[in-house]
Amino acid sequence: MKIIDKINRALEDDRCFWSFEYFPPKTQQGVMNLYDRIERMCKLGPLFIDVTWRWGGKSSDLTLELCANSQTVYGVEANMHMTCTNTNFELIKGALEQAKEQGVQNILALRGDLPHGTAEHDPSVGEFRYAEDLVRYIRRTYGDYFCISVAAYPEGCMGPDDIERDIAFLKAKQDAGADIAVTQLFYDVDGFLAWVARCREAGVTMPILPGIMPIQNYKGFQRMVDLCRISVPQEIWDRLEPIKDDDQAIKDYGIEVAVEMIRKLRAGGIRGFHFYTVNLERSTRMVLERLGLAPAVSDVRPLPWKPSLSSKRAGENVRPIFWRNHTRSYIKRTELWDEFPNGRWGDARSPAFGELVHGVQVRHAPDEAVGKWGTPASVADVCAVFARFCRGELDSLPWSDTPLEPESVVIRELLAHANSRGFLTINSQPSCNGAPSSDKVHGWGPANGFVYKKAYLEFFVSPHALRALLPRLDAAPTVTYHAVRKSGDLHTNCAEDSPNAVTWGVFPGKEILQPTIVERVSFLAWKDEAFDFWNAWARVYAPDSAAAALLTGIADEWYLVNIVENNFQKDSESIFALLDGLSHEQQQQQQQQQ
Repeated sequence: MKIIDKINRALEDDRCFWSFEYFPPKTQQGVMNLYDRIERMCKLGPLFIDVTWRWGGKSSDLTLELCANSQTVYGVEANMHMTCTNTNFELIKGALEQAKEQGVQNILALRGDLPHGTAEHDPSVGEFRYAEDLVRYIRRTYGDYFCISVAAYPEGCMGPDDIERDIAFLKAKQDAGADIAVTQLFYDVDGFLAWVARCREAGVTMPILPGIMPIQNYKGFQRMVDLCRISVPQEIWDRLEPIKDDDQAIKDYGIEVAVEMIRKLRAGGIRGFHFYTVNLERSTRMVLERLGLAPAVSDVRPLPWKPSLSSKRAGENVRPIFWRNHTRSYIKRTELWDEFPNGRWGDARSPAFGELVHGVQVRHAPDEAVGKWGTPASVADVCAVFARFCRGELDSLPWSDTPLEPESVVIRELLAHANSRGFLTINSQPSCNGAPSSDKVHGWGPANGFVYKKAYLEFFVSPHALRALLPRLDAAPTVTYHAVRKSGDLHTNCAEDSPNAVTWGVFPGKEILQPTIVERVSFLAWKDEAFDFWNAWARVYAPDSAAAALLTGIADEWYLVNIVENNFQKDSESIFALLDGLSHEQQQQQQQQQ
């Protein structure tokens, strides 16, 4: 979807909106971590994100990849930067064609920085002289397919003397086909509002989004101010001076400045705000929270999972629960499916799960991973890592790139207790009997609806503990389960291989939606990936180390189990009661005695 249409809709409703800008990291590890950050920040409800394009198009492939994946995997519109100076025409043409093929429909057209030592445009290093030329080419070649954004400079591109000339350039870019203007960062709100008024007088009618960059550190702020040639109110410098060596104080003050700027902008009639995140999360999140701009549940959770913006997946409204913490993997493994969901979920006997494209990886560099998870020497050490994650003392595990979801926080202590006894949970949800769809913990979907959930647990367990657990599961009349080893050996009490809805919603004027399921064929496809995370964790350590041997041993010997308590009216505690009196160590000791 073109973001101008979304912006116009928000403006018609007099509704505030915001967007986030990211840059392509220079390492594969950085790219993986940025994906995790984009996924988390999408919960803040951005209208769109955009991704920069390195000088000369050096990041063109990665920029497009980040944009396409953000739309397909995380369900957020992406705006792809494109600079034309010092960029080969064929690269521009090819990038636009690929963007269209990938469903990326939004381009931020920029001139870009001139080559070092060059004061004016040199035709030998690119066919386009100005951003206006790129805008005109895109519009002439692709008609109305792309929404085109352009840059604007409230204090002049090269300084105050350029303001009037830059306004004329902005009008020319609009006349060439631009839809939206996004401004350079600034800190003088009164000056910005006066500049907007001058733009309107000059005939610039397109939406103008102010660029907001929360101050992160003193020296970086000084460099950015000098680089962008912007003015900063003396009051800000005066407040920064006594705290310039205190990074946390600088960040906190930066949040305060951004909050006050947006308040003044809103009072001046501005409704859209573009955050220059510099790939950081906390400051942007805190600004939105302090302004009370946290999005409504229905805005960010139309389903329990974020729907893809891929046109091919437009009808998808059912997913297995197993990939909840690894959306990217699920999308890649199902991208060749023809129908969502009817053809696939109507007949689970004909699966089409693809292979993992890049394999399973831990989302941290080895040193960072060791710093988080230590060097386990025993099963008890591994259990302690999982328990710490459940208590919020760790922000990630190999199976989960982010902290516990809010819904699992309500069963945090139950999870921590189970993990400390050797039931190593990687997925869970509490039961829910008709919570309002607006509920901040359980809610999803349209307003005035009600949501329901069956209690669900997924965990690794030793063979000793599983042998003691299976009779309990078989004796529980409303419980269904699957248990499988890496090499196979499936145990289940499900007579039929059919999907079991574990989440559903009832909404005014709609059929009952059942967007999250458990089914055998999906579980067996997921289990290979789930077990591989043990090996990925083991690769953090030396191949011949005791820690590596411990983790690969668990991968080879333990079982992956999922349990569904189908009586959704029962409290969440009931599913944990099945584990009472059982533990890895107790069952191992009993086995040895026998």
